[in-house]
Order: sequence, then structure tokens, then C-alpha cells
Amino acid sequence: MTDTQVNAPGGTDGPKSEEGSGRRHRLVCGWSANLVQMVLGLTQQLLLIPAFLHVWSGDVLAAWLAIYAAGSLVIVADAGLQFRAINRFLAFKSCVDCDGRTASVYHGMLRIYLAIVAGLGVLLCAAEYLAPPSAVLGFDAMPTFDAAMLVMTLGMLLSLPANLCSGLYRVRGLYGRAVWMQNAALLLGQIAQLVALAMFGSLLAVAIAFVSTQLLFMIFIVGFDTPRRFPFLRRAARPPFIAPSWRWSIGQFGRALPFAIANITELALVNIPVLLVSALVTDRVAVVQWGLTRVIASLVRGLCLQTALPLGAELGHDHAIGDTERLRRLYAHGSVFVTGLACLAVAGFLPFWPDFFALWTHGGIPYDGLLAVTLLLGSAAGAPSLMALVFANHSNRGALLIRTKGLQFVVFLVLSLVLIPRLGPLGAALAMVASDIVVQFGLLTLVIIWQTLRHPFRHVAFLLLTAAGIVAPGWLIGLAITALLSGSGLVHFVLECAIWIAVVGGLASPLLNTALRERLRALVPA
Repeated sequence: MTDTQVNAPGGTDGPKSEEGSGRRHRLVCGWSANLVQMVLGLTQQLLLIPAFLHVWSGDVLAAWLAIYAAGSLVIVADAGLQFRAINRFLAFKSCVDCDGRTASVYHGMLRIYLAIVAGLGVLLCAAEYLAPPSAVLGFDAMPTFDAAMLVMTLGMLLSLPANLCSGLYRVRGLYGRAVWMQNAALLLGQIAQLVALAMFGSLLAVAIAFVSTQLLFMIFIVGFDTPRRFPFLRRAARPPFIAPSWRWSIGQFGRALPFAIANITELALVNIPVLLVSALVTDRVAVVQWGLTRVIASLVRGLCLQTALPLGAELGHDHAIGDTERLRRLYAHGSVFVTGLACLAVAGFLPFWPDFFALWTHGGIPYDGLLAVTLLLGSAAGAPSLMALVFANHSNRGALLIRTKGLQFVVFLVLSLVLIPRLGPLGAALAMVASDIVVQFGLLTLVIIWQTLRHPFRHVAFLLLTAAGIVAPGWLIGLAITALLSGSGLVHFVLECAIWIAVVGGLASPLLNTALRERLRALVPA
């Protein structure tokens, strides 16, 4: 092997201190990039809405939200191929010709992605010609709706090959770089949307503005940055390059199926509850309550996933090279970190969410406290399972994923059909939380912990103690602040949040001591 691996995670060439420093740098870079990506996502879905409403009517905004949702669903076309490629790249880390095998699989998978884009692109154009989306979705009065829908879906489909490059960056220790480039594309896309809105004001113009930066990102990362970062990809593409067989290409879809089912199930569990509540609950106010309250639970879930993803790349490396000791330590510490972060967020949301909800809805929608508490506590309880899910995706556990995620979806669906007609949105919340705890935690997480750690039951007990030790005091401190500070309005809300942050930050300040942190890390059962 003549090429030097670019900052490969957990490289074994240097001393242990340098390895730990490199890993910390990669994790911090990945977490910071993911945090910015979350902020940009909230900006797109929440903060740009007032700008759209300044120019558009409510009907046009509804049309744009439908177009944006359709573009977001195009990710399903990946069909689990990204995680299939990631697991192949990780498996080559223990091989002699790591770069050569990686390049061979990369070019073969890239041909598959291009074939998917071409085939589905033709099908998309034909489907929109035969069944115009404006007629299907009830937006006949908007002349540019069909064109905007085609631009959005086709553009997002064309950007799909960037997933393969992002997977290679993740395996080779450049996770943060790929996300930062995507963040730049998202930011430029939001600026372009505002410019298109001001200059043209049409759905088509805004859709073109959104998609164009995603296509620029795909062209840059596939055509320029990836070959420059990994020169062995260029050499492998030179003659005599042997194209992969059709049998090999089709086989990749079969091996990617478990990852596709797991990811589609995650997507379904986010969106199907909205449809079920809308269909089974006649009280429209209750439906709106559900739609607004689940936003905060989705935010906690997204925070956990974005925190776990950089850890997943490092865990996948340790698993691939058989470094079980580092794998145990990182998984144990990462699981506690993700759980603690989720519980800290929940402890802050629980006391102050009612005030924010009143400000957000201008008091027009009643607050359902039991629904909010159920979703938030369920999000905290499900945090360890998200860490296990990410690790399963990065350690080639396809059989485990397909069993657990399929069972979780069935359990959720059955409980929803039983509970929603009786309890309304609370039934949907209970079904979500129960499927998370019973299946994703009770099966997937416990299997992963049992196979990975030496002391699985002690680790689970430690997670429960950590969760209770963060949520209960944080919630009580918030309740005390809201009881002592009477009032309402934005200034009052900001003040009580600031006081809570100051108090909790003061209580957590001893963690700034390095020696204390190391002693606490040593207490985590691995």
C-alpha cells in the first residue's frame, strides 16, 4: 500500500496520546458541524416561514411545504446503499490492500448510484407527466407547482451520489469536512431562496434556488474534492479498469436492504403518527396540539442522532480492526454522553415548554401538559437506543436491524390503532414511546450492549441513574424558577431560561476539573 490514509480514525501508527487527541479532534469537529446543520435545518423549517408569508399567501406556502416534503423523501432512493458502502469501506481497514479495495468498491457503487439517478429520473418525469402533482395534491390553481415539484424531486435525486462520498469521508476520519461542505450548501441555498423570493416570488424560482446549491455541492464533492483527498481513487479509475458485473451490482441492493428498511422505518415513525392522528382524531385542535408538541420531541431525537453519528464512525473503525478494548470504552462513554445530553435537554424543556408554547401559538392553541411530558420523557428514555442504532448501522448488523426495526414498526402500528381512538394524540405518544422502549431499547440496545460491553447490566443501571440524576433536579430547578418568577411574554421567558442555564451551569462547573472528569469516566461500566 503506497498511499497514506488521510487521518484514518484511530490510526495505529502514532502513540496512544496522539490517537486520543486525533479522535477528540474528529469528534469535536463532527459535533460542531452537526450542530450547525441542526440550526440550519430549523432555520429552513421555521425561521424562513415568516419571509415566505410576507410574499406568499397561506395556500402558496402550503404548496411549498408539500414540495419541500417531497424533496426530503427522495433520500429513500438511497435504498441503504450508503451504509452498505460504509460497512464495506470499514471492513477493508484490516486488509492488506485497503486503498485498492476501497477504490474498487467506490467506483462500483458510484456506477450504481448513477444508474439509480438515471432510472428513477426517467420514472419521475413520466410519473409527473401522467399524473400531474398539482391535480393529485389539489394545487391546480398554481401554474408553476408541477414544474417546481419536478425541479425539487429531480434535483434532490441528482444530488444522491454525494451520499457515497460522504460515507467515504466518514470512514476515513473526515466526517466533519463533509458536513461542513453540506452546511455551506444549505446556507447558500437559504440565501438564494430569499433572493429568488424577492426577485421572482414564484414557487419554481425558490425551488431552483434550493436545489441549485445541493447540485453544486454534489458536483464539487464527487468531481473535485473526493479525488483530491483520496488520490488512490484516480489511479484505480485508469485503464485497465474492470467494471463490476451486473450480478455484483444487483447483489449490493440485497445486502443494503436491512439498512434501507431500518432507515425507512425511522422515517415512517416520524411521519406516520401525524397521518394516523389526523385520520383517527376528529378534534382538529387536538391534531394541531399533536403536530406542534411532537416538534420538541423530534428536536431531542435529532440532537441524539447528530451526537451519535460521529461516534458511530469511530466505533465502526474499532469494530472493523478488532480493537475491542477501545470499542468498549468509547461505546460506554458515548452512550452515557448521548443519554446525558438528551436528559439535560429534556430537563430544560419540561419546565419552560408551556411558556414557549404559549408564545409560539400566541395563546391560540391549548397546551396539553400530559402529552408534552410523555413525549419528552420518552425521548430521554430512548436516547441510549439511538446510540445502539447508529453503532448497528456502522458494524454491519443487518440481520439485527431488519428484525428489530420491522418489529418496532409493527408494535407501533398495533398500539396506535388501539390507543389513538381511545386516548387521541396521547395514544400516539404512548405508542411511540412504548415501541421505542420495548423494542428498540429492550431488544436492539440490550443485544448491542450485551455483545459489546463486559458489564451490560451494570451499564444499563448506570444509564438509568444518570438519567434520573439529570432530569429530576433540572426539572425541579425549572419549576422553582417558574414559581418564583411570575409573568409572561418573551422577556420573561428569556429571563427564566437564562437563570436556569446559570444555575445548572454552576452546579455542573466542577466538571471543568480534568481530574474529576477522569474519575467519573472511570466509573462508567464498560
